[in-house]
Amino acid sequence: MISIQRKFEVSIKIINKNNSSSIITYFLIKAPDNIMKQSSQRLGKGMIYVAWLFMLGVLTLLFNHFLDKQNNPNQDLSTQYKPDGTREVILQRNRSGHYVANGTINNQPVVFFLDTGATIVSIPELIARRLNLRQGTPMRVNTANGTITTYSTRLEHIALGEIELEGVRATINPYMETEEILLGMSFLKHLEFTQLGNKLILRQYP
Repeated sequence: MISIQRKFEVSIKIINKNNSSSIITYFLIKAPDNIMKQSSQRLGKGMIYVAWLFMLGVLTLLFNHFLDKQNNPNQDLSTQYKPDGTREVILQRNRSGHYVANGTINNQPVVFFLDTGATIVSIPELIARRLNLRQGTPMRVNTANGTITTYSTRLEHIALGEIELEGVRATINPYMETEEILLGMSFLKHLEFTQLGNKLILRQYP
């Protein structure tokens, strides 16, 4: 507002010296035009910034999705049914050489990390809370980093694709800092699994 007032004050002084009405018209019309141009330029720059931020957000989402697919190529599992009723799920190995896949525990979505070296399904404590799992008897477990205390629990329902089991033993591990659940042999021992190149074939017989 101050800049506009100064322009009109200058125009009046010039008018008094030159007695020219044309100068009056020039200043009264041109001053608003300059303001409009400045406003348009600012608006244009603002729109460019918004467009760049939007593009950056989209690229970030696409990149994160790409990384997620690289880590977990088994997000949409399909189950094949054989004539005898056998259920078969095929997993693709990720870039790190591991098998990571989406599944469910008690009908809630989770991410599994298959570990045939683990004797039991192991669930990070934060995920166990989200799943409302009951924390049972404490157990001392020897790990590479020393002895820790975990807690027994039992999963009412666990599924990988349409391969489903009920009443599976598991542990709640307060020291696991990951979003993935170790899918150990308390689940896998009920299945037949075959390694074929970069694929792992899981079968559940009726």
